[in-house]
Amino acid sequence: MAKAKTDSPLQRTPLYDLHREQNARMTPFSGWEMPVQYSGISPEHHAVRNKAGMFDISHMGKFTLVGKGAIAQLEALVPSDLSRLKAGDAQYTVLLNDAGGIIDDLIVYYEGTDDAGVDHVTIIVNAATTEKDRTWLLDHLDTDALAFRDLSKDKVLIAVQGPEAVALLQNFVEEDLGAVGRFGHMTGTVMGQPGFLARTGYTGEDGFEVMVDPETGKNLWRSLIEAGVLPCGLGARDTLRLEAAMALYGQDIDDITSPVEAGLNWLIHLDSKGDFIARSVIEPQKQGGASKKFVGLQMQGRAIARHDYPVIHDGEPVGKITSGTLSPTLGYPVALAYVPSALAKIGQILEVEIRGKTYPATVVKKPFYRRS
Repeated sequence: MAKAKTDSPLQRTPLYDLHREQNARMTPFSGWEMPVQYSGISPEHHAVRNKAGMFDISHMGKFTLVGKGAIAQLEALVPSDLSRLKAGDAQYTVLLNDAGGIIDDLIVYYEGTDDAGVDHVTIIVNAATTEKDRTWLLDHLDTDALAFRDLSKDKVLIAVQGPEAVALLQNFVEEDLGAVGRFGHMTGTVMGQPGFLARTGYTGEDGFEVMVDPETGKNLWRSLIEAGVLPCGLGARDTLRLEAAMALYGQDIDDITSPVEAGLNWLIHLDSKGDFIARSVIEPQKQGGASKKFVGLQMQGRAIARHDYPVIHDGEPVGKITSGTLSPTLGYPVALAYVPSALAKIGQILEVEIRGKTYPATVVKKPFYRRS
């Protein structure tokens, strides 16, 4: 998800030594030393598209919220209707600042309400924004009524993704993973130990994100390798999420971008919820449209549009590329960009300036890749 500049010393996940044993190439990312690739971006990418791959995402922020009215309090901080969640459901959403900008994108997992009327919630946030998110939440929640815990450094989080991911992971989980629907989750037994399993991901494929204690995480990582799951790094994670047109925080979305501009209208539920931070900003945008839109571009030829490259129309800059790559699945370059709404229609021809030259690009429907 998020990308940010980092200062040393870099943090390391509990799986760091296993990455080094597997000769992973490491890189700084959001304050952590993370594997960027093992066998190579292309084979790792295709393993996830065709079989199964796994990612160490333990660097991501992991919070729990317990207390009466926890969901109701969270409702005021996001544009999504969390009250409709049933136990075992999740909602992808965004934290908003007062100007309607995105503080972070996150997933809220509702674990249910116990017999005493106490809500149990797990929240997964981006690594680069963990401290910012924690501060924002603590500043806006009634911590006298709610128990907030930061488990970010206490738990391992492993994403197992791909068409065979669920079947391969099932070998190490007692409960029936098939009973968990897309974007569902459960507390289960992973290699004999308690674990949190969510049928979510950042690749455009089916799979689970598994949160366990560090020792169980190490055992699961080793066992999945033996079962034929390929370790994958941040490089493949980026090409996979880009093909699926999933935003990277700090690059595609940020605190001066609204969810309407970012094409996230589907998570804004104005009709079914009350007030929330920046509703007065978001509601007119959603009803009247934003001045710019987040679009997908298909480059003509082999030129690759990279982050911050200018988007050109009639010889004038009209926007910027936020993400771009040569799609390993499709075999041609794709990119994400913000352009004026008038130029965002499917089929619109634009240009991208690359090292002083311009190359044609066509606005296409997102996502570039969709699992059949």
